[in-house]
Amino acid sequence: MKKVSVGIDIGGTNTVIGVVSDDAKILAEKSIPTNKFIEFDNYITTLRDIINELMLQVGNDFILRGIGIGAPNGNYYSGNIEQAPNLPWKGKVCLVDELKKYFDCKIVVTNDAKAATIGEMVYGGAKGMKNFVMITLGTGLGSGVVVNGNLVYGSDGFAGEFGHSIAIEGGRQCGCGKRGCLETYCSATGIKRTVFELICNENYPSKMRDISFSDLTSKDIYDFAKEGDKIALMAFDKTSEILGRKLADLVTITSPEAVFIFGGLANAKDLIIASTKKYMEQFLLPVFRNKVSILPSALLGTNIAVLGSAALVAD
Repeated sequence: MKKVSVGIDIGGTNTVIGVVSDDAKILAEKSIPTNKFIEFDNYITTLRDIINELMLQVGNDFILRGIGIGAPNGNYYSGNIEQAPNLPWKGKVCLVDELKKYFDCKIVVTNDAKAATIGEMVYGGAKGMKNFVMITLGTGLGSGVVVNGNLVYGSDGFAGEFGHSIAIEGGRQCGCGKRGCLETYCSATGIKRTVFELICNENYPSKMRDISFSDLTSKDIYDFAKEGDKIALMAFDKTSEILGRKLADLVTITSPEAVFIFGGLANAKDLIIASTKKYMEQFLLPVFRNKVSILPSALLGTNIAVLGSAALVAD
């Protein structure tokens, strides 16, 4: 019989559950509102029922290999979600242990960016690579680092929080409580903040001057940049400069073959990839120059969160 993996992407708003084949096809999928489940026990039994329902949908020709889960503050070592600020269950919840009461298979949890990293390695552009970095540019900045074919978890399971390294000392307030974190500059939210700083500091005309902060999206900024809007172009350049400089530091530490970029902001690849590469090369130690590619994820346009989670238990 053919084996399939279940990938679960737990977000603060929604949870997406999918059954994934070995050729990266999502055979069945369902979404539920995460924040509806105040009681964790109710959430677990709902996940159980949906997994069973989806396995029935794909048919009797398939057996379940395992369940992989990407979740905020998911700890690979303990199998727990720990102190996730945007989930309804506070403190520590024993996700893997609870699911193992219902499923006799491999069950693994990690954070969403690490799941995306494994997805790129198993299904995407990093196939065959032993050393690479994954950067997810969404609402925040997530990351995963692979060294010698292994995802780096560190001593406690939380290694790789590149988005919370300091980009600008004493800079923008971050949701984590610190100031100047990389994700406050290089993310969908970060580029919006950059646009509004530029609007205050520059006199260039821009249609974005008539749009409120809450209404402006990173896609809007991309569209205006493609039209030649000076403020939008400057925002992308500033974002690329900060990301390129920080990637130069990361390359010095890990010496990857490539850096993959994924997430909403990565869809503006013609404005972010080449420019980030230019600045990274500028700040690199000479011995590392012209060795590291910056590439868009091969899984752009797919549900990488589900694919990546499923890849955690793939053969």
